[in-house]
Amino acid sequence: MHTLYPVFDYVKKLGRAGQINNELWMCYSASGAAFQFEGKQLQVTLIGDDRCEQENMNENLARVKVLVDGNCTHDLMMDEKEKKISIIGTQTKENHLVEIIKVSESAMSTCGIRSMETDEDAVVRPAQQKERCIEFSGDSITCGYGVDDEVAEHSFKTATEDATKAYAYLTAQALKADHSLVSLSGYGIISGYSGDGIRRPDQLLPTYYEKMGFSYGSMQGVYPQDVAWNFEERQPDVVVINLGTNDQSFTRNIEELCEEYCSAYQAFIRKIRSKNPNAYIVSMLGVMGEDLCPYAEKAVATYKAETGDTRISFHRFNEQLDEDGRAADWHPSQRTHRKTADKLTNIIKGIMNWL
Repeated sequence: MHTLYPVFDYVKKLGRAGQINNELWMCYSASGAAFQFEGKQLQVTLIGDDRCEQENMNENLARVKVLVDGNCTHDLMMDEKEKKISIIGTQTKENHLVEIIKVSESAMSTCGIRSMETDEDAVVRPAQQKERCIEFSGDSITCGYGVDDEVAEHSFKTATEDATKAYAYLTAQALKADHSLVSLSGYGIISGYSGDGIRRPDQLLPTYYEKMGFSYGSMQGVYPQDVAWNFEERQPDVVVINLGTNDQSFTRNIEELCEEYCSAYQAFIRKIRSKNPNAYIVSMLGVMGEDLCPYAEKAVATYKAETGDTRISFHRFNEQLDEDGRAADWHPSQRTHRKTADKLTNIIKGIMNWL
């Protein structure tokens, strides 16, 4: 067998996958690698972060899927520091598109791709970059929180998260676009989720927007929140913001707090625009609560009036329906995610004139 190392020389990065210590690390949801493989044998060695061997982490480890020509062949949890998986094993040379995707979010756990082993005559090359690219900034909805556990009374586990079944990934797929997710469950614009009305200033998505990710675990001694993201790697055509669901647990329709959210939302728009000067910005909100929709809409309108920037719009989404079911902790079901993706897909098609 022939060892390919470092992996990032042979693959297209998906989302905010990044090079750390000659390994390709996957942090934010749906980050990973895609490549064309032509050969007989393919094995990949994955590496877990420093939390993968901690006690009581079994259900919150990094969850990884392997897709071969779009079909899932592996669905695993990184319950070992190093895990070698066999992806292709044939007697004759074959050609396949292989995608390795971390489908869980970054806060609880991350993982990396250490190396690939192939037969001597195999060819591995980066998958073709798609013409379009969409970035999504969001919270648990974007992460696909609980989407594989449609029992509303159940609680959070990375084992039941799957970003590839959530609206953001589905929208990118429908539009034939590359994707990049910047999303953390419980995070907001001015406060993370608050069950008691107390502000959670430690859980603000804008804090980590310019970073490779956020995690309580380290990648070989490096934390993703300490790694600046290089926005020049790929500029998105569209940036979607879906933030406010957690803020509303704190703002609770108190006018002063709602206005604070509005002002902070404008500041986040400015940050996004500074990093993505040519992207169209789509602001959306409402799937898990519509309380802050008027203030997100006001933030967009005020920003446009103050800057003259017309490449941004707000879109209100109706709250999820009982008949569509609920996932863990009353999060959107797979049916709701598909309906949300359908609506967002049509919105972006209309804005961008994409067929």
